[in-house]
Amino acid sequence: MSISNAAELREKSANLKARLLTLRSHLDLDNKLLRIQELEHRSAAPDFWNNPDQAAVVQKEQGALQNIVDAFNEVNSAREEADLLLELAVAEGDREVEREVARSLAKLDERIEGLELECMFNGEHDLNNAILTIHAGAGGTEAQDWVEILLRMYLRWTEQKRFATEIVDILPGDEAGIKSVTVMVKGRWAYGYLRSEMGIHRMVRISPFDAGGRRHTSFASVFIFPELDDDIEVEINDKDLRIDTYRASGAGGQHVNKTSSAIRITHLPSGIVVQCQNERSQHRNKDTAMKMLKAQLYEREQANRREEQQHLHGDKKEIAWGSQIRSYVMQPYRLVKDHRTNHETGNVDSVLDGNLDPLIKSYLLWQH
Repeated sequence: MSISNAAELREKSANLKARLLTLRSHLDLDNKLLRIQELEHRSAAPDFWNNPDQAAVVQKEQGALQNIVDAFNEVNSAREEADLLLELAVAEGDREVEREVARSLAKLDERIEGLELECMFNGEHDLNNAILTIHAGAGGTEAQDWVEILLRMYLRWTEQKRFATEIVDILPGDEAGIKSVTVMVKGRWAYGYLRSEMGIHRMVRISPFDAGGRRHTSFASVFIFPELDDDIEVEINDKDLRIDTYRASGAGGQHVNKTSSAIRITHLPSGIVVQCQNERSQHRNKDTAMKMLKAQLYEREQANRREEQQHLHGDKKEIAWGSQIRSYVMQPYRLVKDHRTNHETGNVDSVLDGNLDPLIKSYLLWQH
């Protein structure tokens, strides 16, 4: 191994070490460890399970804190291991081990960036799973195709994050694309990441559906809701609900297509409509739909409170429902621009392939 290569890798490792020290401070890791010990002590008490609801809250907090500590320790241990491998490579002049160290440091850089991003999550439900819904705007087939492109973008992003996804409802377009789709996204910090995507997404391109090759502008609305914990109460009166059943339209075998297992729930006072058709069981579809309704009603109430705060305090950072947040321009130039943060990139293909973290990070920094 050349001296210059070894020096460069040592410098990269030193930079990662410095970032981890800063990250440890931001995570307040020492106090988190003390809190874990306190919660472990409480959970070991003989009467701990006398109150199951309170016990569940304690265990959830303990698990969340332990996940943060474990993630940090895993990355820190991997960096120390890379240092040892680097010294071994230098001592033996092993080029293959050198390349392994370089790959390891590159992966650690990405993992540390992810942890740095999570430090900016300060919302009450940022740790929760998320419900993602995309609706086509005006524009017919062109807008419906844009929904399908956005769905692919988010599914690619969730794959990179190793989040589990489940399409709970989908309404195909008349000729192509998708009119609307709802996806459950399950993973640590799913809502924290995805809440930056709430709003109107605008695409400009030469339409593949226009024989004249003209440029079209399409819009799609993206809504993000946190999946709420059972301990959060949202009052829903049964008399305010209209529940309809219908036959599922998607794939799923003969049972799905021949029985009315799909559920549509309309909350009459608010006009909110939710539906689920992915399960074979009508009961399970209803449970999922009620969970979605609960999340939307809760988020609507929170949005009303935020609007009141914004009015009182003049907070300009809050995003109003229905606002245009991002443009994806493919013609006459190539650019993705977030209109809230002014973050932009010319690599449109990378963004549409799921590389959303730079945009999400810029939003979180802007919010702070």
